Amino acid sequence: MNETPTVRTVRRLALLALALVAPFVFYPIFLMKAVCFALFAAAFNLLIGFAGLLSFGHAAFFGSASYVTAYAAKAWSLPPLLAILAGTAVAGVMGVVFGWLAIRRKGIYFAMVTLALSQMVYFYALESKYTGGEDGIQAVPRGVAFGIVDLNHPYTMYYFVLAICLIGFGIVYRAIHSPFGEVLRAIRDNEPRAISLGYQTDRYKLLAFTLSATLAGLAGATKALVFQLASLTDVTWQMSGDVVLMTLIGGLGTIWGPVVGAFISITMENYLAELGSWVTVIQGTIFVICVLAFRRGVVGEITHFVTQRQRRPRLAETADTA
Repeated sequence: MNETPTVRTVRRLALLALALVAPFVFYPIFLMKAVCFALFAAAFNLLIGFAGLLSFGHAAFFGSASYVTAYAAKAWSLPPLLAILAGTAVAGVMGVVFGWLAIRRKGIYFAMVTLALSQMVYFYALESKYTGGEDGIQAVPRGVAFGIVDLNHPYTMYYFVLAICLIGFGIVYRAIHSPFGEVLRAIRDNEPRAISLGYQTDRYKLLAFTLSATLAGLAGATKALVFQLASLTDVTWQMSGDVVLMTLIGGLGTIWGPVVGAFISITMENYLAELGSWVTVIQGTIFVICVLAFRRGVVGEITHFVTQRQRRPRLAETADTA
C-alpha cells in the first residue's frame, strides 16, 4: 500500500493510544500474554517470512529464556530487568549455536534439525534440578524495576511489558526496513542469485536466526514475570507449532500479521477455555478455515484487497489515455 508519512504516523499514534488505554477495557493479564506472544510471533516471522527459514524449534529459545529469567529472579534475587536480560542473552547464545548447526541444511532438513535441538532442550528442562521438572519454577517474584516501580500492580506490570515488547517490535521493524532486510528477501526469493551477487548467505541466515532467537527469548523472559511461572509448556514442540499457526493466520511476511495472528489465537484460547476438551477441536477448525479462506493471512488479504482497489483507478486511467 502506498501511504504518506503523515498517514503512517497517524496510524502508529492511534495504535499506541489504543495500547495505552487497553488495560482499562480488557483484563491486563490477558493483554500481557497476547503482547508477549505477539513479539514471539514477530520474531519467528522475521526468520520464516523474510529469510524463508522454517524453524520448528523456536520454543527452545522462548522456554529457555523463561526458565533462566525465573531462576535468576527467584534464586539469585536479580531485579526484573537484569533477569530478563539474562534470559534474553541465553536465548541469543543458543541462537548462535543452534543456527550454526541448522543452516548447514535446507528445507525440511533445516526444520527437522531445529525440532531435534528443541527436543533436547525440552528433555533437559524435564530432568534438570534447576528447572523444577514437571512442576516448573513457581512463585517467581516480579520485583521492583528501576528501584521505584513496583511490578506487582497489574497496570504497572502491563506498561512495563508493553515498553519491553515495543522495543522488540522496533528492532524487528528496523531489521526488516534496512539493507539487511533486503538481503534476507533476496535470499528467500533466490538464494543462488544472492550468492552470485557476492553475498555470504550463510552469514546473513545465521544473523537472522540469532536475532530471531534473541527476540523470541525476550518474549519468553517477559512472559515468565507476567505469570510468575516457567513451565514445560514453554519448551514443548506444541509451543513451536502455535507460533507457526499465529504467523500463518496473521500473514506470513507482513509487518502486522504475526501481531494480529497472536491476538486471534490468544483470544480464542481465552474465551473458549470454558468448553473444556472441545477447545482443541474448535481451534483446529477455525485455523483450517482461516488458512483456506485467507491464504495470505488476515493482514495479507486485507493488504492485497486495498492494493487492488488502489490499482483499479490507475489501470482505468491508463486505458482511457491509451
